[in-house]
Formats: sequence, structure tokens, C-alpha cells
Amino acid sequence: MSTKLSVVIITFNEENDIERCLKSVENIADEIIIVDSYSTDNTEKICKKFDVKYFQQKWLGYSEQKNYANSLATNNLIFSIDSDEAVSDELEKSIIEIKNTVKQGQAFMVNRLTNYCGKWIKHCGWYPDTKLRIWFKNEGKWEGELHEEVKFINQPQISTLKGDLYHYSYHSINQHIAQFNKFTDIGAEQAFKKGKKSNWFISIYKSVWKFNRDYFLKLGFLDGYYGFVICALSSQATFAKYLKLRELHKQVKE
Repeated sequence: MSTKLSVVIITFNEENDIERCLKSVENIADEIIIVDSYSTDNTEKICKKFDVKYFQQKWLGYSEQKNYANSLATNNLIFSIDSDEAVSDELEKSIIEIKNTVKQGQAFMVNRLTNYCGKWIKHCGWYPDTKLRIWFKNEGKWEGELHEEVKFINQPQISTLKGDLYHYSYHSINQHIAQFNKFTDIGAEQAFKKGKKSNWFISIYKSVWKFNRDYFLKLGFLDGYYGFVICALSSQATFAKYLKLRELHKQVKE
């Protein structure tokens, strides 16, 4: 007997991506839960063209918003997918197969393939970007703010499914730059709360190492122009995070 699967998505102003995401999960979902943070674009209108259960909730933070969305699912087995992602044909087949065999105590990871400004990125440390996305909701929940992870009551048996989860990350370089400014704020605050330190040397060293690792050791140069852009901006984001961490410590001293 097939186990019913709830697909769970959180949204905010996702009119450019949400339709592609919903179309990709229609064949695997027994239920689609959407929790929207009061979008001001056409996200709600697009979602309601599909057979979904649509809810609105003020932003609680990445983990708490996802946990709230999971709590609304009527099925125990959930598939957490972001609105800028889409299931490939091969991954769809893998998910249909596991619905027929899955048991409590199992969880599944997927390999995420990112599309950056129209180019699929195979290097830079971006692929395979393996994420845990399918599990029984009574066995674990999201924790963390920026790079949130599922924490389990008891460690499940984890397998990686065949097929890619397509991730349509940034549509422009300007969008990437704007986003990393937001994420470096969060990253610096998290590091500060953990008691991590920073100075000008650490900022430079970490950013240079980040570029060299991703561009050379992780073969970012094979992704051409956008491979260089990704590695350069990731390095710059690392530099900015550690500078912001330094400023946070400086503010406390003052």
C-alpha cells in the first residue's frame, strides 16, 4: 500500500518560480501545503490555480516557519521543497517508488542541481548540493536560522534518491549581491551568538581561502564566466560576514 505524501512549501513573493515548482510535484503529492508570509505579488493567485491548501502566516524565521507548515500536513510523510525548486523526471520516479516501500525510521536526501542566471552549475562546490528533504514529521523537525537542518529524535536510516532536485537560485547577479548582504547579516549574528571572533586578518584569510577552494580545488573554473562570478561573490560574502562579526564585537566593547 502506498504511503501518502504531503508536499510542504513556504513562500513569499515567489510569482517567478512557484508555478514551476507546483507543476513538478503534482504527480507525487497526495497533499500540497503552502504557508505564505503575506506575499504582495501574484504568489497567492498562482498557487490557487492548483489543488493546494493555502495558509498565511507572518514570518517566524526559516526553521519555525517550516515547522509550522509541517504541522499543517495531514500525512506523516513529508517532502519539504522550496518554491524556487522543481522535481526532475528521474527524481519523480524515485519518490513514487519509495512511497510504495517507505517505513518509519527512514529518511531521504536529494541531490540539488542549481541554475544560476540560466546556467546549470556543476562545480564551485555547488553540486551535488545534497539536502535531506523527505522524512516522517513525527521523527524530526527543523532547527537553525540560516542553514537550517532537520534534527531527529532518533537517527533514521538515510538514503539518497536518484535524480536531481532543480534549484533556480538567482536570475541575475544583482539579485545574488542583494541576497548575500542579507545572509551575511544573519551569518554574522549567528557567529556572534556562538562566541566566534574576527579581525581584519581572519576576514582576508577566510575570503581568499574560500575563493581558492571553490574556484581551483572544486573546479569552479570549469563553469566558465558564471563559475568565476559565483566564486568571487562567495568570497566577497565571506569577507563581509567576518567584517560584520568584527563590527558586532566592536559595538559591544563601545
